[in-house]
Amino acid sequence: MPPIFVILTIMSYLSLLLVLSYRAGRGADNATFFIGRRSTKWSVATLAMIGAAMSGVTYISLPASVATDNFSYMQMVVGFTIGQLIVAFVLVPIFYRLKVVSLYEYLNERFGVVTHRAGAACFLISKLIGSALKLYIVCTVLQILIYNEFNLCFNLNVLFTMLIVYLFTFKGGVRSLIVTDVLQSLCLVASIVVAILFICKELGLSVKQTLEVVEASPYSQIWVFDNASSPRYFWKMVAGGALSLIAMTGLDQDMMQRNLSCRTKRDSQINIVLTAVCQIAVILMFLILGVLLYRYADIKQLQLPARSDDVFPMVAVQGGLPLIVGIMFVTGLISSTYSAAGSALTSLTTSFTLDIVGGSRSEKQLTRLRRWVHLFMAIVMTTVIILFARFGSDSVINLVFKVAGYTYGPILGLFTFGLITKRAVREQWVPIIIVLSPVLSYVLQWAMAQYFNYYIGFELLGYNALFCIFGLLLISYKSCNNEKI
Repeated sequence: MPPIFVILTIMSYLSLLLVLSYRAGRGADNATFFIGRRSTKWSVATLAMIGAAMSGVTYISLPASVATDNFSYMQMVVGFTIGQLIVAFVLVPIFYRLKVVSLYEYLNERFGVVTHRAGAACFLISKLIGSALKLYIVCTVLQILIYNEFNLCFNLNVLFTMLIVYLFTFKGGVRSLIVTDVLQSLCLVASIVVAILFICKELGLSVKQTLEVVEASPYSQIWVFDNASSPRYFWKMVAGGALSLIAMTGLDQDMMQRNLSCRTKRDSQINIVLTAVCQIAVILMFLILGVLLYRYADIKQLQLPARSDDVFPMVAVQGGLPLIVGIMFVTGLISSTYSAAGSALTSLTTSFTLDIVGGSRSEKQLTRLRRWVHLFMAIVMTTVIILFARFGSDSVINLVFKVAGYTYGPILGLFTFGLITKRAVREQWVPIIIVLSPVLSYVLQWAMAQYFNYYIGFELLGYNALFCIFGLLLISYKSCNNEKI
């Protein structure tokens, strides 16, 4: 696929993105920016959420994962579905009853300002590092596809990417995100369908034959019940999927801003349940695509790249498929990239403005503050991405990403303790508990592997939360005036 087609595809998509976000952001105020004035229809929110959970990294990594993990990721999806139901019928009613804009306002209501800010800080650290890393990985793909062809440096790549993200979220916030997420979902699903259809056509496979090929593939194993020490063990992945969904969606300002933009609690619940159903179908299509990518590469005798994440880009852009496959791949990649980055930037702005800075302000003062915070967060994210490129080896980046992931455990622990108990806490100790929980989780994971040959996988989030809950219990006391919210 010639670079000129990649450039034209990206410029066409970005033009449409900016036009839609401009129209969505007209007349926007702070309530529009933060929660879309709770005016989103559940059908629109559902369509937006299909692609919202898919970052550019997921887009290129999930099909490639079948080579090492087979279809075992579907076990996580079982957990995701359970988690979605808990979010819909436990957390959403609480958030709507309290009329929160930032999720972490619940912690203020339940415990106090110190816990509120500590929980928000966990989110900010995790989201900033995680989003910057995901954007960095996608920027490296765009660097190969475009920027290297014109001898343009990586920093220019990052600056241009973040400028676009900043521009399309500057005014509309969540309202703009809903519109652009709908566009992303359509592009994402269309790109998968187009890739599957044309690969099947090239291989001469009918729908029935395609299903038979997938079923007969060595990659098609889903369930893992025979090795409890494996990270891919069924109950580990189900538990990990449920906990991850609750923590990284239900308690994540980034993801929940869309759900809380729905008109009513019931609309939000319908949206979440339908999103769970759609998520099953989309992830299954990704995994089927993965099987077909490897089969196509084998039959066409294509040399597989050193990194499995490069298989989808290589086959789609350089694998001899029709031009439309490469165009749709690029469209799907950049749509998921800009949507995820824009969502992260908006949620970071919301949380920092309301949770960290806080305070009572007039509409005009809040608007001025929010815009400065928005710019500040864009600059910080850009800086972190450039630092990854400058100093980060693969081992360092993986470590940083794991550290960011650990911060969701304390958030899950704080909310769980608040929901299942009526006890108050001595807030001066909360930050220490939040730091110790991930540290103890890491030590536990290392010790179990070192001394018992037992590998803790996705369920580590649960152990992290338990350490936090136990720590909060130690610093808690019975309060006659503190009712469970």
